Amino acid sequence: MPRPKLFSHIFRWLNVFIFISLKQKKLSRRSKHPILENSPQKTHIITIFCSLLVFLNCQIGYCQKSPSPFHLGEHLEFQIKWSFIPAGRASMEITPITQNITDAAIHFILKASTSPVIDLFYKFRERVDSYTNKKITRTLLYKKFQDGNTKRDITVKFDWHKHEAEYTNFKEKLKPISIKNGTLDVLAAFYFIRTQTLIVGQTIERPITDGKKVVIGRLHVLKREVIKIRGKKIDTFKLEPELKDVKGVFQKSKHAKMFIWVTADDRKMLVRLKSKVIVGSFVANLVNLDQL
Repeated sequence: MPRPKLFSHIFRWLNVFIFISLKQKKLSRRSKHPILENSPQKTHIITIFCSLLVFLNCQIGYCQKSPSPFHLGEHLEFQIKWSFIPAGRASMEITPITQNITDAAIHFILKASTSPVIDLFYKFRERVDSYTNKKITRTLLYKKFQDGNTKRDITVKFDWHKHEAEYTNFKEKLKPISIKNGTLDVLAAFYFIRTQTLIVGQTIERPITDGKKVVIGRLHVLKREVIKIRGKKIDTFKLEPELKDVKGVFQKSKHAKMFIWVTADDRKMLVRLKSKVIVGSFVANLVNLDQL
């Protein structure tokens, strides 16, 4: 129930209660005898008062929001290793909206960079920005900037009136594609997962787009597992996303796999990611464990 209607109902009930109370008080003054303790009039007033309390209790309970699995200012740091070699760092954060984007309520940022050692033969820098509505049911704007051996400056604009997404990379602009209701980018899709109730054995589906095409992304909840990071035991859910529509190194790897571990609580915070591709195995572990 919207808040204006809620308040109008509350005041209406209060007015009724006050009116009946004043009316009863006036009648009792005219009467030769005080109102008996068990009189119908007093019982009627008590009933109304109790009903009002029940109504308020229900409405207040209705208006209370369940806690969000993440919050503004959340910042997660990860160390990435290639086998046993420190390969780079990554971070995920949630920041205030600074751009004038219609309906935008949440801004997700992903940053990743290779270590100085890896920079010697393959330098990689990336920043991804995703803007979504409050419920994370649709992406409103997506940006990806890459520097190093590979350079990209991608923007995907979402027009939900036309149900279209338009991809640009530097000056290259592609023809808009049709998108389905609930379509998200890859980064927003991960945060969407955090809003879901995870059950072992289930598969979560969502339309995903990179601006070039729309696919149905699927994530399998494999099992509940206690893992250890830097000596700290963490109760987690182990997840596996399908990679058949993922391009790049995953597309070139015949038996590519990726596994994700998130905390088995209301936050479902990412703590570990592992991938096995043609060039080897990578693992990213959460560094700032004080966030748990």
